[in-house]
Parts: sequence; structure tokens; C-alpha cells
Amino acid sequence: MNKEEKEQIVSDLRKRVEQSKAIVLTGYRGLNVEQVNTLRHRLREEKLSYHVVKNTLIKIAARGTALEKLNDYFEGPTAMVVSYGDPIPLAKVLMEFAKTLPSLEIKAGMIEGRMTPPEGVKALASMPPREVLIGQILGEIQTPGGQLGAALLSLPQQILYVLQARADQLVTSSVEDGK
Repeated sequence: MNKEEKEQIVSDLRKRVEQSKAIVLTGYRGLNVEQVNTLRHRLREEKLSYHVVKNTLIKIAARGTALEKLNDYFEGPTAMVVSYGDPIPLAKVLMEFAKTLPSLEIKAGMIEGRMTPPEGVKALASMPPREVLIGQILGEIQTPGGQLGAALLSLPQQILYVLQARADQLVTSSVEDGK
């Protein structure tokens, strides 16, 4: 690889890093070509990309970006999984493959600018999809409002019951007095 090709690769990597929402570094030692291709195919289905990277080139591309925090993890064979959207599918696919392929090592991640250890990626994989989380949050927000509305609606009704009971009492007592 000549200098011009290396510069182009570094430039492409930097663009990917800057545009990404999440990046997870993996070790692929022990995986055969068929297994890596299966992983790549599954990641593509989720609109994620998988890149085997030279450690020196990714270190250069990471300079001045949040990914620079992961420099210590650029050791040995390294691949980078990149998500430009929701990071949950990225974590789910990797954890799904890690169960069947123990050779797939999750080194570390960078989720929305924060360094994430392998345990954080595993925890992210156990979360429900973004849409479900938003629905749950909206449900929690609406619950107190619905309870308040019900309480406010029941207040006039209770006042009417009290007034009706008092009116009934007055009618009953006046009927008894009039006998």
C-alpha cells in the first residue's frame, strides 16, 4: 500500500468515525472467512458496517475525535463495527454472534461519544428497541396526567353527591316535619 492509498483510507475512516453514533471494536482472531462474511451480511441487514482496520491507520484517523479514547484497544487483529443510527441493533447483532462464536471478542465501544466497556455493549443489547423505550416513557408521562384528570373529574361528581344527599335529607326532614 502506498502513501496515497493510506491517506485515502485514513480519510475514509475519519469520515466514518465523525458521522457515526456508535462504534464497537471487535477482535476476530479465531474466526474463519465464512464466519466473518456471515457476520458482515447480518450487520448489513441492520444497516451497519464492518471494517477490518490496520491499527496504525485507525489510530491516525482517530486523532482529534472521540474514538481517540479507545487507542489502548487497537491491539491485535481489530475490526470496527459502525452504526450511524440507533446503537441498540449493533449491540444485539454482536451479542447474538458472540453467543454462537465465542472467538468474536468485544473489545470496547464508543456510544455517542462515550467510551463503553464490553459489559456496557452487552447491557445495551438487552435493552428494548428505541421505539419501545419511547412508548414506555410516554406511557409513564401520561399516567400522572390521566390520574390527575380522573381526580379532577371526580371532584365535581363527589360535590354533586354531597349536595344531592343534603337535598334528600332536607326533603325527608321537611316531609317528616309536615306530618
